[in-house]
Amino acid sequence: MSTPDTTGWNDPARDASLSHLPAHIRRGIEITPAAGTSERIIDITTLGRRTGRPRRIEIFFYRAAGTTYLCSGAGGAATDWHANLLANPNFTFHLKNGIRADLPAHATPVTDPAERQAVLAEIVADLNQPHDPGTIRPTRLEDWADSRLMRISFRHQP
Repeated sequence: MSTPDTTGWNDPARDASLSHLPAHIRRGIEITPAAGTSERIIDITTLGRRTGRPRRIEIFFYRAAGTTYLCSGAGGAATDWHANLLANPNFTFHLKNGIRADLPAHATPVTDPAERQAVLAEIVADLNQPHDPGTIRPTRLEDWADSRLMRISFRHQP
């Protein structure tokens, strides 16, 4: 199971998680609302919860309130990536569009209702911007209420 998070979701200390990364990689993660959907697609490599072998999974990432998140999107159906990260929260975050990098990372499930509400509201507002018309239908916050949501921190590389 994952280690409990001792930092508050809105604690400014959490924002420092990108400060140790090279500037070009940091810019690749600090995505703006003007970013298209392809720029939000990454791969993660995590251990399979049943096999224990590395498994590479494609997923969207989001930035909200100065933090990086993985989110299942509308509907909230169970996902392999979420189950794998619950069992093995240390994984590799692969930037693959534009900037390419393999970053050691740690996932923490977001269970605090206030954090979930704030983050999902920011994600939905971002997706409803007219930055990439036609790729995503207008979305409603209530459709995302049950989304699987993981907060990502990037670990220092040795």
